[in-house]
Amino acid sequence: MKRLLRIALVAWAPILALGCQNLNTAFDAPPVIPLTQQPIQYRNPDLIPWPKDQYRRLYEAALEVLFDYGFEIAEANLYSGDIEAVPRTSPGIGLLLKPGSPDMYDRLLSTLQSYRHRVTIKLQPADRAPADHGGYIVEFIVRKELEDVARPIRSSVGGAVFRSENTVERQTEVIDATFLEPSWIFRGRDCGLEQEMIRRFKHALARPVCN
Repeated sequence: MKRLLRIALVAWAPILALGCQNLNTAFDAPPVIPLTQQPIQYRNPDLIPWPKDQYRRLYEAALEVLFDYGFEIAEANLYSGDIEAVPRTSPGIGLLLKPGSPDMYDRLLSTLQSYRHRVTIKLQPADRAPADHGGYIVEFIVRKELEDVARPIRSSVGGAVFRSENTVERQTEVIDATFLEPSWIFRGRDCGLEQEMIRRFKHALARPVCN
């Protein structure tokens, strides 16, 4: 029995190590969202009262949230307030300590299939809105994408059958933030991860700045 426990600990050690890659978010891990609960707590987009002369700090707080979740920046424009992150593979239940979606249902989907997250952040001034009194409109958009494969990767069925697919694949480049790759299917938005990012973003703004 003790030998089996040692083998189990050795097998889980690499998983726990990968799950602890980002210690900042691991210590601030939110409670796991049950399967039947809706993770709606914050408005998205939301009005953040913020002075104009501190806009750079607002922008850096949004970048900090992405870095905490292990995202790399694909495109960022300080003047337009748009941030686009490089798609990141969504961790499953086996990597529960790794930052990702707090929703257990989405974690289960990522365990059984290949999912990834595509994150877009928009920061727009709200001075021209008639009902607003200054500040910025902040929106976090997290898209879920499912990998589209012709068949299971490790399946050997039909491996000896001659195929007639075209060898040349022609793709048209479209300059659009919402353009999806042919091998990935859009499966909606991850509300749980959006809510968690907004929460961390507001906490980052509330922290005092050390000079």
